[in-house]
Amino acid sequence: MFQKVRIRLTLLSGGITTLILIIMTFGYLYTSEKNLIENQRYSFQSDIYNIAVQLDNQSIISHAWLSQLETVHKCYISLLDNGTPSLFDTKQTDTQRTALLNDIWTYYRNNEPPARGNISYKCYYQSFTVSDYSCFVITVMQDKSPLEMLIAIPLSGIRQQIFRQRLVYTVIVFFALIAIWIFSWIYTGKLLKPIEENRIRQNRFVAAASHELRTPLAVILSCAESALHKISFLDSEKSDTNVINLRHDLNTVRNESLRSSRLLSDMLTLSSRDAGHLDIRKVPTELDTLLLNTCEAFEHLAVEKNIRLSVTLPDTHLPLCYCDAERIAQIITILLHNAISYTPENGKVTAALSYEKKRFMIKISDTGVGISDHEKGHIFERFYRSEKARSEKDHFGLGLSIAYEIVAAHGGSISVADNQTSDTGTVFTVRLP
Repeated sequence: MFQKVRIRLTLLSGGITTLILIIMTFGYLYTSEKNLIENQRYSFQSDIYNIAVQLDNQSIISHAWLSQLETVHKCYISLLDNGTPSLFDTKQTDTQRTALLNDIWTYYRNNEPPARGNISYKCYYQSFTVSDYSCFVITVMQDKSPLEMLIAIPLSGIRQQIFRQRLVYTVIVFFALIAIWIFSWIYTGKLLKPIEENRIRQNRFVAAASHELRTPLAVILSCAESALHKISFLDSEKSDTNVINLRHDLNTVRNESLRSSRLLSDMLTLSSRDAGHLDIRKVPTELDTLLLNTCEAFEHLAVEKNIRLSVTLPDTHLPLCYCDAERIAQIITILLHNAISYTPENGKVTAALSYEKKRFMIKISDTGVGISDHEKGHIFERFYRSEKARSEKDHFGLGLSIAYEIVAAHGGSISVADNQTSDTGTVFTVRLP
């Protein structure tokens, strides 16, 4: 139980911290990458402005100057004079470069970019992005004939910078998350340690108190039985009122002692389960024989309430179940006792055994008062009793909790559902490997 709570708290604290860290990291990366791109764009625009001024002021454009621009700015340049490629373009031998620039020119002609920056009354530039290139077209009007320069700057550098930044932050976040989860596990352990120590002390107290109380209860029960045995020799019809009242009081003492003894046994079972010392002795067991023998013990009680108790077994031979026979019988006893207790007269209680997909299934169904959907989620909690059971003195709200713990110790499961074959009632299903 302590480990489950620790795991859940670790998942909660670590999960929330992880979520916050990831959101903050993504937010920072988005802002940082956006600023990197914007800064790069502003840097490009500043360079383009200087190039445009030089282009506007130069009467002769040399190939050396264009080559120098390509080298310094690490870009591709294409020059058109009134739509005609210049000698700088025609002398290029790189076909891939030529094809790229032609594609960019085509895109520019077909999609006139709206962004425009004026350098002078006869010189301006337009910017746009094609694929992984940031492109600028500088236009200088010379005697009504445009001189156009295309500058294509690859964005691979900024892409690599962004990739490296993402990789670095991924590594940092990865190790940060490992540290966070380790810290969460250690912190929750230290946080729950006083609670666990208190729970252990409480379990020890319950176990010790239960053991100590069983001895005086046994003495009280023995004395009550002895006194009732002695009074039984008296003729009740001739006895006075004091003898009749004494017999009633002794019966009350005996019944309450039995109830207290059952409660102490249940509390000892749960205390052993909490301490991890629930005695489970698994042996090969014939579940069909075990189910029949357990149901036979309830035939008298069923007859008293005029309830039909039946057992359904499979026709085929069942394999042996590796389990604790006494504990499984205890589960069946709890379920049958509840079913008969909450089933009215002329009702029906059925115990069925089946074997599917290497799992045994024991179903105890009844036509009783039923359980609401809200209560189905709480009936396996300790000391929980449904509204219909609060008037029953023989039920402490521990039986189903004990059944749940025993099934869990066997690696199985127990569930409850409405009885689909009847208008009322429930079906408890125990699954055992």
